[in-house]
Amino acid sequence: MRYYRVLIIHNYYQIAGGEDAVMQNEIDLLIANGNVVKTHTVDNDNITSLIAKVTTLLNVPFSYSQYRKMLKVLIAEKPDVVHVHNYFPRLSPAIFYACKKANVPVVHTLHNYRAVCPTALLMHDGKINETSIKNSAWWTVSKRVYRDSLVGTFALTCMVELHKALGTWQTKVDRFIALTEFSRNKYIEAGWPSTKVVVKPNFIEDPFNQQTHIDKKGGYALYVGRLSEEKGIDVLFDAWKNCKLPLKVIGDGPLKNMVEHNAIASIEFLGRKDKPQVLELVKNADLIIMPSTWYEGFPMVLVEAFACGTPALVSKLGSMEEIIIPEKTGLHFEAGNADDLAEKVQWMVDNPDEARQMGQNARKEYLEKYPPEKNVEMLVDIYQQAIVEAGRADIEVKI
Repeated sequence: MRYYRVLIIHNYYQIAGGEDAVMQNEIDLLIANGNVVKTHTVDNDNITSLIAKVTTLLNVPFSYSQYRKMLKVLIAEKPDVVHVHNYFPRLSPAIFYACKKANVPVVHTLHNYRAVCPTALLMHDGKINETSIKNSAWWTVSKRVYRDSLVGTFALTCMVELHKALGTWQTKVDRFIALTEFSRNKYIEAGWPSTKVVVKPNFIEDPFNQQTHIDKKGGYALYVGRLSEEKGIDVLFDAWKNCKLPLKVIGDGPLKNMVEHNAIASIEFLGRKDKPQVLELVKNADLIIMPSTWYEGFPMVLVEAFACGTPALVSKLGSMEEIIIPEKTGLHFEAGNADDLAEKVQWMVDNPDEARQMGQNARKEYLEKYPPEKNVEMLVDIYQQAIVEAGRADIEVKI
């Protein structure tokens, strides 16, 4: 295997999410396999004053200050390849121009759809909306899709349309990582170069050391994730009015108060949990539920479910539909349909042998597709592709 000097770039969100976990997983994996990893990160914690907010918004399309900072970092670190996870809002796409100026190969993971639509979710008013892919993103300004802010949405739309016009995504990035074929196809539909967009799923370390069978206590269903509209929390609660199976809910987010005040007897809200606690709960669940009404990327909870041998009940939508094979590793239900969700939960309860087999299939799927050793091979190969694309045959790597 090749070994590289990798510079990881990331703009942390104020509320930690899946992107942060994916990035840290990959850093740990790269280091464990002999690569030298450096990081350049920023966060949004100091964007509190009016001046700071205005300055940040003005720099969203292209931050010259971050461009200059990135050039200095590249000169100091001398990476073989740069890997960008998130650049919004402080870093801006200017960092890709700095990488090209310094002649450093660059890889970018596409965790969401913000680069093609200010909604980031391809969703508005609770419904899928692909207008930004098929036409332009300017429709989002009047709708105030970013935090109900006219100015904020305008800044994001300027970013999307500016870099579409400049051809940034065609010329300034050497490889994009999409998490699923579905996501890859959406970006290609939006005009991104098909030869540069490759698929690499998320992963976790195997918590059970290659075991093929995982013992379960069972007795409950589990939701793990952000408590927000696009996650289908309202659909989940509506469905559970007709479900007798206990439901445990793990997470935090803007709908936390709603979850706390509307929980019924069969729903237990657990709040935030650390990773070992989450894995223990996933392992012992009869099933996990993902009622999202947006396309999703490759949610970490699905990787965790596979690793723990737990079947998943997911919306028949986007990447979730692709990842979960119905009647093999879980079931689909019609997105947004609480009655269909309740019926599928009841089917799992009424057919425990079939549900248990789905869990065993999920564990087998994890061992075949999602262990770290397979993932690091894919990641290092993508770095090599980026180096070749950038014409950097002079980069010497250890074998």
